[in-house]
Amino acid sequence: MTQFLRSRTAGAMLTAAIVGLTAATAYIHLGLGGLLFTLNGLGYIGLAGLIVIGAAAPFELVERFSWFPRVALIGYAAMTITGYLIMGPYFMLGFIAKGIEVALIALLVVDIFRVYGSPKGLVRTAIDSVAPLLPARFRPTVTA
Repeated sequence: MTQFLRSRTAGAMLTAAIVGLTAATAYIHLGLGGLLFTLNGLGYIGLAGLIVIGAAAPFELVERFSWFPRVALIGYAAMTITGYLIMGPYFMLGFIAKGIEVALIALLVVDIFRVYGSPKGLVRTAIDSVAPLLPARFRPTVTA
C-alpha cells in the first residue's frame, strides 16, 4: 500500500479528489450569495488553481513552493469550518459543506504524508524553500 501511495497514479487520483472537493465547496459557497460566501468561494477556487499548478507545472519555483497550497488550503478550510461553527447560519447544506471540508483536510493530510513523509518533512521542506530568501543571519545552520 505504501508503494502505491508513492506512485504517480495515486498522486494524480489524490490531486483530482482534492481539487474536486475544493470545487464542490466553492460551488456551494458561491451559490449562497452574499459577499462573505462569494469571497469564500473565490478563495477556494484560487487555492484549487494553486493545487493544480503545483501538480502540473514542472518549474523549479513551483516545485520549491508546492508545499504552500497544501498548507494554505488546510488552514483555509479549517478557518471556514470554525467561522461556520461560530457564526452559522446552521442548515443542512452548511453541514454538507463542512463535511466536504473535513474530507478535504483529511485528503490533504494524506497527501502531505505521501509527498513529504511526515509533518516534520513538510516543515523541513518549507524552511529549506524560504531559507535562500532570508538574510544570512536568519538562515538556518546545517549541522552534520
